[in-house]
Amino acid sequence: MKLNSLAILLVLVLSACSSKQSLQEYYIDNTENPNFLHLDVPTSILNLEEVDLTEVQRTALSSLRKLNILAFKKTEENTPEYKVQKQQVKTILSNDNYSELIKMNTEFGRATVKYLGDDDAIDEVIIYGDNDDKGFAIIRVLGDDMNPAHFVQLLQAIQKSNFKGEGLGELGDFLKG
Repeated sequence: MKLNSLAILLVLVLSACSSKQSLQEYYIDNTENPNFLHLDVPTSILNLEEVDLTEVQRTALSSLRKLNILAFKKTEENTPEYKVQKQQVKTILSNDNYSELIKMNTEFGRATVKYLGDDDAIDEVIIYGDNDDKGFAIIRVLGDDMNPAHFVQLLQAIQKSNFKGEGLGELGDFLKG
């Protein structure tokens, strides 16, 4: 009787611990899903070496390691899965561990920028955007002790670089199409 009670308790504890999926687990679970485009991108693709960067922008760039991109391209056939996946991502990002940096409307759709870490030492920035006609994308910007103010400066530097998505292949087509 005690053994059965212990086994039941153990199952309940384990299922409670695993009930909340992390963004990392979500990425891993969907990298092979044909509805998703998955890219791991080095920061060198941003072509910032030739841009006249300020010291703050150089500091921000040096704190970046890589970008992980996961995009769901919505079609007429996969609309039900799109709705499920979109809700799943929103549930993950509603976790209290994520702090919101900014919300915005862009030419591509709605976007939210959140981060993990301390206010002055961010380890991960998450950019989530969705468009009910095209789909959604999640970009994880991974780094070491990134500063939110520096991150904004870095976005300005990327605008200066005339980066048009070169090297991102299908993602550029996804955003256009």
